[in-house]
Amino acid sequence: MTFFDLNNLSASARAEELRRCCGSSAWVEGLSQQFPFADTATLYQAATRTWNHLSEADWREAFAHHPKIGDVGALREKFASTSTWAEGEQGAVRLASEDTLQALAAGNAAYEQRFGYIFIVCATGKSAAEMLALLQARLPNPPEQEIGVAAAEQDKITRIRLEKLLAA
Repeated sequence: MTFFDLNNLSASARAEELRRCCGSSAWVEGLSQQFPFADTATLYQAATRTWNHLSEADWREAFAHHPKIGDVGALREKFASTSTWAEGEQGAVRLASEDTLQALAAGNAAYEQRFGYIFIVCATGKSAAEMLALLQARLPNPPEQEIGVAAAEQDKITRIRLEKLLAA
């Protein structure tokens, strides 16, 4: 889809495309109301600005639309509309050792128990070992700090997905 196409979609069709980029209903609605945009730079700035003005509940809604790092089953079942993107983003996990995969699973469980949402990381370009190291480094964060870190990671993911949407 081109930038021109996105700008000229009906509101409902545009919302559906944006939902593929970020699972927060408030983000989709807030960004949708700002169309049309003059250029992609303005769109990306508005996407981040809209994201940064959402509530923690809105952020958590977006997090819930992601599979756990390395959870291939969830990629296929729950997230069919974004599975191709998520599989590409998490592609390095498929090359991970069994020990790394087990450590990621244990770390994901500990993270979710501590913070109440899954570990969110912009996985693009990162190996499984790098993601594991980030998970372990973030696990001791205070909850009020970690929600901000996770939100910033989601913003990166959303930007990449917007770019992929417009490159399709």
